[in-house]
Amino acid sequence: MGDFVFTSESVSPGHPDKLADQISDAVVDAAFAGAGDDDGKRAGVRVACETLIKDGKIVVAGEMRPLMNGAELQKIAAGVVRRVGYDRSGEVFNADSFEFFNWMGEQSGEIAQGVDGEGESAGAGDQGLMFGYACDETPSLMPLPLDLAHRLMRRHGEMRAELAWLRPDAKSQVTVRYENDRPVAAEAVVLSAQHDAEVAGVSEAGKRHAVVREAVTERIIAPVLAEAGLSLPAAEKIHVNPTGAFVQGGPEADCGLTGRKIVVDTYGGAAPHGGGAFSGKDPTKVDRSAAYVARYLAKNIVAAGLARKCLVQIAYAIGEAQPVSLYVETYGGGDGAAIEKRVRGLCADGGRRFDLTPAGVIRLLDLRRAIYEKTAVYGHFGSNPHGEGFPWERTDLAGDLR
Repeated sequence: MGDFVFTSESVSPGHPDKLADQISDAVVDAAFAGAGDDDGKRAGVRVACETLIKDGKIVVAGEMRPLMNGAELQKIAAGVVRRVGYDRSGEVFNADSFEFFNWMGEQSGEIAQGVDGEGESAGAGDQGLMFGYACDETPSLMPLPLDLAHRLMRRHGEMRAELAWLRPDAKSQVTVRYENDRPVAAEAVVLSAQHDAEVAGVSEAGKRHAVVREAVTERIIAPVLAEAGLSLPAAEKIHVNPTGAFVQGGPEADCGLTGRKIVVDTYGGAAPHGGGAFSGKDPTKVDRSAAYVARYLAKNIVAAGLARKCLVQIAYAIGEAQPVSLYVETYGGGDGAAIEKRVRGLCADGGRRFDLTPAGVIRLLDLRRAIYEKTAVYGHFGSNPHGEGFPWERTDLAGDLR
């Protein structure tokens, strides 16, 4: 592709849409936790939970089995809101005084009959096409602009303990300059961070903005870029709270809805997206599980040295177990057709290592567990700030592919 610039963004856990994602995924986790260690009960868990947040109201809507009552769901939502940091009494939106609406019901019987088969006969929970992507720009095999944007948001979260005036809502955006298709510099950085009306004893708007800009640049942006071996962009290309003030934030300022940050959740725009969100869905929904296994395949292909960057597409039909298509693209850096043939061979060899049925993917990645709230912040792919890596980030298939 030669020389170009590319931009990706991320958002903090306190962003209204991300808050909605975390509540929806906390419901999925609670459903699996409620099933305990019983494999049969875990296999029967079904969740499709959407969350809407605005001002002092939270709505959860969708389908689940077994069905939780409103009090349980409200407790889950309150726990997420408190963990994220909306815990100040008297504010329009806080963990102790929101109005809660429960519109959860049972899963459609017509959908269930196509999904509840035994073992490998269990069909996909919906039709759809899913993409996985990996590249060698970072140790986590993720695109550098998105990796930096996520790091900025993680650093923002860490700094809230030291800069008490920082509030939960924030967004980052990083533009990276590429030469000969390789990242060489941070061209521009945007970081908008919600803050108190008084910052370090300063409340006058102009002076306050200067304090915020200096602190965010020196304590958040500079360390993240330095860790990546990059210099700060020119001062005029560092945009901290470009509108000047960011006091009113979170659900008081913007409506939050599950599934509106699908590019943040995936590859920052560096790869196509099939259109289906992840959060709030149990792994029989291939929007989620197939996207995870597609990332697993793409990452292992790159980790095996077969390509510098790789895109994998998988598509399913509702109620059908086997995918209707598999596609591998290596952007001219490897033999995509040969790699695709190798992947199909591993799947066909008695499922020696894995297969791409929904049941096979769930088994391969151990997806019937309470792991999903952790995925709902800082991206579903790449480095996991919570400790143990997500199973779809393993590179244990690289040897077989090689």
